[in-house]
Amino acid sequence: MLIGKKLRVLVVDDTIVYRKAVSDILSEIPGVEVVGVAHNGKIAMSKIATLKPDLLTLDIEMPVMNGIEVLTELQSDFPKIGAIMVSTLTSDGGEMTMKALELGAFDFILKPTAKSPADSKKHLKNALSPIIREFKRSRTASSLLRNKGKFSQSTRPVVRKPLKPLFSKRTPLTTSKVPTTGHISSPSKRKSKSEIVTIGISTGGPNALTQMLPMLPGDLGVPIVVVQHMPPVFTKSLATSLNAKCALEVKEAEDREDLKNNTVYIAPGGKQMKLIASADGSNRKIKITNDPPENSCKPSADYLFRSVGDYYVGRTTAVIMTGMGSDGTKGLQILNKKGATIIAQNEETCVVFGMPKKPIESGIADVIAPLNKIADEIIKSVR
Repeated sequence: MLIGKKLRVLVVDDTIVYRKAVSDILSEIPGVEVVGVAHNGKIAMSKIATLKPDLLTLDIEMPVMNGIEVLTELQSDFPKIGAIMVSTLTSDGGEMTMKALELGAFDFILKPTAKSPADSKKHLKNALSPIIREFKRSRTASSLLRNKGKFSQSTRPVVRKPLKPLFSKRTPLTTSKVPTTGHISSPSKRKSKSEIVTIGISTGGPNALTQMLPMLPGDLGVPIVVVQHMPPVFTKSLATSLNAKCALEVKEAEDREDLKNNTVYIAPGGKQMKLIASADGSNRKIKITNDPPENSCKPSADYLFRSVGDYYVGRTTAVIMTGMGSDGTKGLQILNKKGATIIAQNEETCVVFGMPKKPIESGIADVIAPLNKIADEIIKSVR
């Protein structure tokens, strides 16, 4: 997609009601043009060559050729075309959506369950509009980065050495102390290893976690607690998918379960997750609550990060990764003051450079790393 051009969208759904509703919503978004519709995947693929869309809104469950099959062909034949999946809030829908996100879909929305057409359209608009705007913004940003030639540096960790950190009292290291690997930790970080890893992630997260978590060893020696912005059912599907690929155990977190080493706990969708003390006062448990959303997110990274900071002062590695919005920033500020090691995913490898952006710009990120180096940085921090 060229900078300054309208975003060309092909709407693919086997239900005429949703084809019209999605088309109408897209037509109301500035800078977006609906170039066509299709009622199954096979017809959609036949239209791509002539319509030249930048993006497909893609129903997952369709006759003749479903959304997963379309996405597979897109990745093979038209890798520059994006896809936003339209899913149902079911176990099957969750599993298929995980496959779609792992195949490179930008994001997904849920088909509304509202009874009235007006409420359904409102739900679709509220879900779809910010994702479309973010997709357009990310494509524009990617074009600018390519024009500046920044991708040539995307495979190395980047040292963050702000002149005036806003939220840190640490003394910046001098240039002479920079290791040849490009990684910096302040002297205070070498006093003790981290005893927990906490991760905040959103748009692009399932694919990023699928790449990063399998790179961690099964004997990492610490627990990992993760907030991935997702609705109920989908987080369980994500945990199941990741568990099959990782040496670590990956599971959807349960209320009051003990925190164990070498286990990755995914916060349940539609709930908040925090850490609490066990009865003996020395161990930690997971607490699942129905507390209100923060930053319009439930689960929220800020909510989790604050609780981790309460129990692991100076012994936390916090990772902020690809995602829309700024959830996690306030929690990272607290963790920074409590001596945490903060790792941020770099802009070039983020699907959306929202969540890591402010922590990086404010100077609280100790390491800025591409996706394929984050696991290495986590391992360094706990060993």
